[in-house]
Amino acid sequence: MTDADPLDFDVPLSHLRPQEKAARAGSFGEAASHYERYRPGPPAAAVDWILPTKVGTVVDLGAGTGALTRLLIGRAEEVIAIEPDDRMRSVLTAQVPGVRAMMGRGESMPIPDRSADAVLASSSWHWMDPVPTLHEVGRILVPGGILGALWSGPDPEGPFVVQAQALLAEQSRAGASVAAGDERDPRESGVAGLIMGDARRPLPSLEIPPGVPFDQPEHEVFTWDVALDADELIGLLGTFSWIITMPEETRHRVIAEARRLLRDLLGVEGEVTVDVAFRADAWRSRRKEPA
Repeated sequence: MTDADPLDFDVPLSHLRPQEKAARAGSFGEAASHYERYRPGPPAAAVDWILPTKVGTVVDLGAGTGALTRLLIGRAEEVIAIEPDDRMRSVLTAQVPGVRAMMGRGESMPIPDRSADAVLASSSWHWMDPVPTLHEVGRILVPGGILGALWSGPDPEGPFVVQAQALLAEQSRAGASVAAGDERDPRESGVAGLIMGDARRPLPSLEIPPGVPFDQPEHEVFTWDVALDADELIGLLGTFSWIITMPEETRHRVIAEARRLLRDLLGVEGEVTVDVAFRADAWRSRRKEPA
């Protein structure tokens, strides 16, 4: 498959053009403290499903500021966090003391062969080159070891996101002068497109292509609700790479407009909260036994 245009929302993030993908993947360190404050981690139930029993050594791959790392403590004798960004890793080591945090990436980890019982990646797998990463994970896992990939965030089919998309589309129609015959979806242009961003992309998945040492994965979905106020919703929005990588002026304008729409259209301001449906997609595969 060819690399996708960053504005083509019919394809997953994993298929972005290399330059766009690298810029997005490397952007989170600019907002490391903000990310730690506002980006929720995966639910414990999803981690329990991937790791139903305690293991010896588990690797948190693309650990960020440690949202998953925290949940792995107590589920393994040793937890190793692999994170390529120094700024994210610095927050992780401050927030999760005692965990071994190491510089590395999916395609190259400073871990010996067959030394890990499980490797988990939370909302990070799509930033990696999948085939080299699968081979590298296969190198460090023991035979029969577990590979888990999780993606968690606001449910694109949840009531709040669906309502927000509809309201943004309506605002876009009302405020835009669309030329006659222009059949573009109004959500693709203006502030609506900028605010919703990647929320319109297909849900990611763990794909196991031929030639890598893994079984086809199992998949489970977990859902829950979180009550968020306006500051928390705006804070969460600011943790997404399509927002972080915007020019500063555009980012400030989008954030201000998002806050205004929350207030004027949904009545969410101050201490008022709204229940936001969250969804976690968990994928689990095992390293094949040597032939």
